[in-house]
This record gives sequence, structure tokens and C-alpha cells, in this order.
Amino acid sequence: MNSRALIAGMITAWLSLGLAGPSLADVFKYRDAQGHIYLTDKPMKGGYRLLKRYRFKTTRPRAGGASLAALRQRKARYAPLIDAAAREAGVQPALVHAVVRAESAYRADAVSSKGARGLMQLMPATARRFDVTHPNDPRQNLRGGTRYLSDLLDLFGGDLRLALAAYNAGENAVISYGNRIPPYPETREYVRKVLRFYRQAQVGDQLAQR
Repeated sequence: MNSRALIAGMITAWLSLGLAGPSLADVFKYRDAQGHIYLTDKPMKGGYRLLKRYRFKTTRPRAGGASLAALRQRKARYAPLIDAAAREAGVQPALVHAVVRAESAYRADAVSSKGARGLMQLMPATARRFDVTHPNDPRQNLRGGTRYLSDLLDLFGGDLRLALAAYNAGENAVISYGNRIPPYPETREYVRKVLRFYRQAQVGDQLAQR
């Protein structure tokens, strides 16, 4: 494995830890007498030199959630369906992953106190609007949710922040506030959270493609 692939694996692992707040990641390189190269974030002796420095923001899983290992397992399980639904709706898969993570932590059986259901937490009216007859069915839920997200992006001229605000609070709420994010703490925090998850997903995709 080359050094670039090793670094990509290290950064992906750091992102998956879900540390709170801004984080700084240093990658150090060491070559021994036999010419073997070692990469680490914690040099244990002299001779290491700084190879790369990354700064990024990560976030802890929400309280009461399952372990990160379980979260990654659920993500891997539904990733093919998410990617397929995203491509069908013309939405970036990384964005759909971010919404699913924020909405349900990749739980197909998730049900909110307001009655939203499934991976993308579709409300009953939204499910009917997009012909979702079984909102806890992952394939149907993702198809309906990604179509809704695509429609919102079209409605607000590709403005991602407004589309996400509308996904959380409804498009009428965004329109009623003059095409601005409504002053609801929940909605504003939701937009920030999804954008944070989206950036993390984009970084993971870029590293995987190198």
C-alpha cells in the first residue's frame, strides 16, 4: 500500500471517531535503516518528520445512539441503496448520506415523536406525496426522500442551506420567512449538522478516489 492510501485510511479512521469540536491531525513519516516507511499520528521516537497536517471538524454521535461501530455497519448496509437513490434523483450521494445520518443515524426503523419514519424520516404527508406506501422500507423511503430533497433544491435555486431548512421545517416555512432559514433553533442546528456531515462525507469520498 502506498503512503497516500495509508494517509487516506488514517484520516478516514479519525473522521469515524466522532471527536467533538475542531481537530488537528498530524501525519508523521519515518524510514528505517532497511528502507521501510512507517506512518503514524503519534511518533514514539526521534527520526520522524511531519508529512501532512489536516484540520477538520467532527462531531460526536447524538446522545442515546448506538456505538460508532454499529453506525458504520448500518451505513455500509444501506450505502448501495443510498447511492442508487441519490443517482436516480440527481442528488449527490454524500449529501443523502449526510441527511440520513442526521435524520436517523442509518436506522430504517426510526420513528420520531412527530411521526416521521425511516432512514430519511418522512412525515406521512411527504410519504404520500411521493408514493411511499411503506416508509420503513429502506428502498421506498430513500426513493421518496431523495426525490423530495431534489425538488427542494430545484425550488430554492440550488441553495443547499434553504433546501435543508425546508427538509426540516417544510418549504412553506422557508418561503414565509422570505426564502430565509426560519428562526427555529432546531432548524438552524439541523442545517449546521447536515452541512458538517456533508463535508465529512465529501472528504471521505475524495480520499477514497485518490
